[in-house]
Amino acid sequence: MSHVPHELHEEFPEHADALHALKVSNAHFAKLSDEYHNVNREIHRIETDIEPASDEALEDKKKQRLHLKDQIAALLAASESTGS
Repeated sequence: MSHVPHELHEEFPEHADALHALKVSNAHFAKLSDEYHNVNREIHRIETDIEPASDEALEDKKKQRLHLKDQIAALLAASESTGS
């Protein structure tokens, strides 16, 4: 399998420690992180022609990934402001 862009540690390299800490301490964050990972893998399979899908389906997955990333970014920002 080729390199998969958009992994969370690549999207937020400056937050590597916070990503790990939140994943183990915050169930909601862990669920969002797992969902992001699954959607990201689906996108990769579609883009590499492993899993056929329409352009519309691919765009929907990308929007879903972006929405998850936004939620994750908000939780990261909140954890920084509270010092968690």
